[in-house]
Amino acid sequence: MTSSFPKLLSATLVTLKLVSASLLFGIFLGTLFAILRTGKNKFLKAFSYYYSYIFRGTPMLVQLFIIYFGLAQIEYLRSSFLWVVLKEPYWCAIIAFALNTGAYTSEIFRSAFETIDKGIIEAGKSLGIPNSKIFYKIKLPIVLRQSLPAYGNEMILMLKGTSLASTVTLMDLTGVAKFIISTTYKPVEIFIVAGSIYLLITFVIHNIIKFLEKKYSFNN
Repeated sequence: MTSSFPKLLSATLVTLKLVSASLLFGIFLGTLFAILRTGKNKFLKAFSYYYSYIFRGTPMLVQLFIIYFGLAQIEYLRSSFLWVVLKEPYWCAIIAFALNTGAYTSEIFRSAFETIDKGIIEAGKSLGIPNSKIFYKIKLPIVLRQSLPAYGNEMILMLKGTSLASTVTLMDLTGVAKFIISTTYKPVEIFIVAGSIYLLITFVIHNIIKFLEKKYSFNN
C-alpha cells in the first residue's frame, strides 16, 4: 500500500484533468440545452429533450465505447481532420463524459430556470432592463444558486464515472490501480488506497459546494 501510493497519486492528476475538462464542457452544454429546452422553438426544445433523454437513459460505458470504438469504424471520420481528436482515448473519454454530464446538467438547470419567480422577471422588464441583462444579471445567478446542491452531486458522480476511462486504455487512477494489481496480485490493498483517494476528492468537492451554498444563500 505504501509503495503504490505515489504511483496512484500521480495517476490522480489524470483523473482530475478528466473531471475538470468534462465538467467544463458539460456545464457549457448543460446551460445551452437548458436554455433551448425552456425556449419557444419547438424543434430546439425537442432536440434538447431527446439529447437529454438518450444520454441519461443509456450507460456511460456504452456511450464511451460507441465514441471510442464505434466512431473508429467510420471510414470518413478516419480520413477527416476529426480523426486527430477521435483517435486519442483521452479526448474520446472527455467527449463521452462531457456529453453525459451535459445531459444531467441541462435537466438540473432547466428545473432551476422553471422555478424562477416570474414576478422578478416582470419587475426587471418594467424597469426597462434589456432581456440579455435580465438573463445574465438576474436569471443566471438565481439558477446557479438553486442548482448548487444538485450540481454538487453531479460533480461527485462524474468523478466516480471517470473510472470507466481505464476501459479505453487510459491510465487514470483506476487504470493504474488495475495495472499495479496485475503485477502485485494485491487487489484489496491497492483498491483501498485508490478508494481512499477518490473519497478524499469527494470530501473536498462536498465541502466546496457546502461553502458556496452558505456563501450564496438567499438568506445572506
